[in-house]
Amino acid sequence: MKRYQIAVLPGDGIGPEVTAETLRVLAAAAPYMPDVRLEYERFSVGAAEYLKNGDPLPPAVVDRLRSVDAILLGAMGRPDVRWPNGTEMVPQIDLREQLDLYGGERPIYLYSEADTPLKGYGAGAVDFVLVRESTEGLFSSRRRAFARDAEVVEDTMRITRRAAERVCRYAFRLARKRRRLVSLVDKANVLPSMAFFRMIFDEVAAEFPDVRTERIYVDAASLYLVRRPERFDVLVTENMFGDILSDLAAGLIGGMGMAPSADIGDDHAVFQPSHGSAPDIAGQGKANPVAMILSAAMMLDWLPHPQATRGAKLIRNAVSFVFADPGNRTEDMGGSLTTKMMGKTITRALEKCAS
Repeated sequence: MKRYQIAVLPGDGIGPEVTAETLRVLAAAAPYMPDVRLEYERFSVGAAEYLKNGDPLPPAVVDRLRSVDAILLGAMGRPDVRWPNGTEMVPQIDLREQLDLYGGERPIYLYSEADTPLKGYGAGAVDFVLVRESTEGLFSSRRRAFARDAEVVEDTMRITRRAAERVCRYAFRLARKRRRLVSLVDKANVLPSMAFFRMIFDEVAAEFPDVRTERIYVDAASLYLVRRPERFDVLVTENMFGDILSDLAAGLIGGMGMAPSADIGDDHAVFQPSHGSAPDIAGQGKANPVAMILSAAMMLDWLPHPQATRGAKLIRNAVSFVFADPGNRTEDMGGSLTTKMMGKTITRALEKCAS
């Protein structure tokens, strides 16, 4: 039997609620992965940890995370808990930088025509992955302090050759497993940093002659995502552009509660829903756990074991089965299922799909 150490970081707000249902679904998948054993270890991180001990991401926790096989994260941060410069605490971004998780993978898949604002799009008609460089870009100056009486505050778009090369290669390798199209999203007509990114993209593209490419300015990409999302397969872009476009893309498939994600590096990986901690609904049973459940499926796919891959497929099949019934929705999608009810519904569906 292959054992995998999984760090569980429930975090803040709705994080613990969606984490609980994700662990429920993983437990239901376990019998169908008899040679795989997931061993969980929980850690306290986030705004609540900061209020308790003065650090949202303790160094001792980060050291332990470096030794596990994968990290499953609920949500971190609260709008009312901020650093002295006024910015919100985002330990999940700190984690990406400290573990060098450069490949921000955001799958966008429509499970039901009932959940999209687009006309004439059925299940599977929207199916692409946005790859976001997650260690630099416009986020690189986020820790910079500024004086209260400042007249000017500047942020810097940092693009390094190393980071651009590896995220582009990540996107091309991913496209080889899909429909072999990579769309670069940039603003190379205006920003020198983006012209540099495009130059590196072109160099990397030459290494993958079997993959088609296109180059689209970020403003045009926003239009095409709404008007013709079926044209896309894999998109690769800078950190901030990816942050914005991934939320827009989530709106095409039912909202943030349907948007899983992974932040992957050469040695470590974090799997978490794209949504935030939503403190306004925390503890009310209203949170949609599907994004985190699908993030756990991404984790299983990432683990190097064929039975883990089978478990991932079972989870996605179960979600498809559940969403074929328009009555199976949480409040954010116009339904009445609670967080726990959705978790239980997917668990039952998984057992049906496996039989």
